[in-house]
Formats: sequence, C-alpha cells, structure tokens
Amino acid sequence: MSVTPPAPSRAAEILSRPVSINGLTVPNRIAMAPMTRMFSPDGIPGEDVVSYYARRAAAGVGLIVTEGTYVGHDSAGQSDRVPRFHGEEQLAGWAKVAEAVHAGGGTIVPQLWHIGMVRNQGEPPFADAPAVGPSGVRLDGTEGVGKAMTQRDLDDVIGAFAQAAAAAERIGFDGVELHGAHGYLLDQFLWSGTNRRTDAYGGDPVARAKFAAEIIAAVRETVSAEFPIIFRYSQWKQEAYDVRLAETPEELEAILAPLAAAGVDAFHASTRRYWLPEFDGSDLNLAGWTKKLTGKPTITVGSVGLDGDFIGGFAGEGSQVKGIDDLLDRLERDEFDMVAVGRALLQDPEWAAKVLGGRLDELAPYDAAALKTLS
Repeated sequence: MSVTPPAPSRAAEILSRPVSINGLTVPNRIAMAPMTRMFSPDGIPGEDVVSYYARRAAAGVGLIVTEGTYVGHDSAGQSDRVPRFHGEEQLAGWAKVAEAVHAGGGTIVPQLWHIGMVRNQGEPPFADAPAVGPSGVRLDGTEGVGKAMTQRDLDDVIGAFAQAAAAAERIGFDGVELHGAHGYLLDQFLWSGTNRRTDAYGGDPVARAKFAAEIIAAVRETVSAEFPIIFRYSQWKQEAYDVRLAETPEELEAILAPLAAAGVDAFHASTRRYWLPEFDGSDLNLAGWTKKLTGKPTITVGSVGLDGDFIGGFAGEGSQVKGIDDLLDRLERDEFDMVAVGRALLQDPEWAAKVLGGRLDELAPYDAAALKTLS
C-alpha cells in the first residue's frame, strides 16, 4: 500500500527554490553569513574548520559564505588566528573546505577582506605593517594613527584582491564575496566620514566608490566570465551603528551603480534587523532597495530566526527563536533573492534541515557559548 508523503512546509516551498548568480546555481535560498571565528592558527584552516562548514552544507545550506579571510597585503589584518587567503598552506586548507562543502551538496565562496584603518600596528600576522586607509582616519575620526594610501598602496591592494579571487577559482570555490561593509577598508572609501581625499578617489559618492569599483573590475578581469562576484556592504559601521552611507534611494543608487557596472553579480546587504524598512515611505529593506535600484540578485541578512540583533549576540547576549513568516512573505514577493543566516546557524548546524523539514519546534535559542566552539 502506497503512503502519500506529507505536503512540504511553506518554508520548504519558498526556501528550496534554486537561484542563479551569474554562472552559479545555488540549490536553495539559504546562505550562511560570514562570521569571524579565529580558529585558524597561522591563518591556516584545519580539519576542524573543514568539518564546521561541511556540517552546515550537508544539513541543507545552499551557499556558504566563509568567515572573512585576509587578502595578501601586510596591512590586511591583525590576527594570526584569522584565516588568510594567500600562501601555500593556507590555500591547501581552503581547498579541503571547498571539497567538503561540495561533497555535502552546497556551494561556497570565500569572503575576501582587508580591515584598513581598523588595524592596530604591532599586531600579527605582520606586526610592522601600518594601518592604511583612504585618509589615515579611524572610524571615530582619530587622525595620526595610520597612513593615507598612495597610488602604489591602492594598486597593491587591488592586486591582492584579484590574486585572491584567482586563487579561489583555481582551488575550486564557486565565486567570491568582497567585504565592503562594517567600516573596513572598502567601506572606509565609500563613507564620507573616513574618506577625506581630494583626488579621484574622494568627493561625491561616485568618486568614493572608485576604489571598490577598481577592485571589482580587477577581479572580474582575473576570473572566468561566469565566476560570481558578490559584494557585501552596509550602512552601519563598527561602533557607529547609526551611520548611513546614503540617506535616500538616489544617494544609494549613486554608490551602487558604479559597483554593478564594474562587475558585481549580486549584493549582500548587511543590516542588524532584516525586517526594518531602509527609507521612509517604503517597506523595502536594504536588500530590497538594492535589488530595485541595480536589478542584481540580493542577499538579505540581520537577526534571521532570532529576536535580538547580532551586536548583542557577539557581546555575549542570548536570543530567543523568532518566527520567519515575514521573511518568507518577502522572499515570496521577490523583495530579495536569498537570506543569510548567522548566529542561528552558529548555534545549530542543522538549522537549515529543521527549517526546510518543517521542524521549527526543534530550533534552539542562541547561546553566546556557541562562539567558543566550532560545533
């Protein structure tokens, strides 16, 4: 006697749809958000990192965006436990990660990262390297603690991103994400608060976007035409959560249009709470506005599945499980194309499988103790 299988849940119907980003088909709409973990001594991801990502792919995450990885520039970072995306041993470790994610049925992109003026000189992995940025100004306005980048510096960083992207394609990754959010180097150029340059890289929004656009164009030229480039950006900055790149949709379009033209295939719009509207007069969130303005696929992120934002979560606060009906409504009307899940996936590697299987009652609240492990 045949048994009729249960009808798929609404979450499964909506989230299980494949989505294309340039030449990549992602099997569903769930992405893993990039989260700094600092479990890679000497910048080398080991077997624990391999297993960490593979578990989530095997449980149904369609696209893994790795934690931020430093590009090959001495000033790019300030920890020897954050992975690097350059060097023979480092790339060999990442190749194993990509292979394991593919074996689990997922796709994966590395997030390529340069922290710029956030760096404190004297920190590893390259202690003598100075903090560098568009104007040598920190996010809080402090001057005199870093170096305003010369054209040589700009060219070196552009080359470092392009080389990392080429390496990603060579060792089997499915695309790359460029970290242009949260007050790090690319964002320092985009934001007028840290970009006080008077040359071609400073001034109006289009000029401030020039450096990021040149990085995107260099990556686009280095990798295959179908190899996806994702660009992550945010309005808010570290310790400046109310800062905004753009106060109006028109201002936002002025920033995003040069990036899209340079070769971005999808935008990852980082917010603290995905359900908040970005501009007055519309319910669209930042990812929704980005898709409307650029026509590119977008990824939303911000406290998905939880009732507290990630700032508190990474400061040690727990969060309770929050429903995703509003998220599903937005996906159903194509406000954005994918959803990136952060702390909920950190807490529970099986989050995607439970949501897709209609087992929402099995989801656990977020406990900050999850930060201390690679479970």
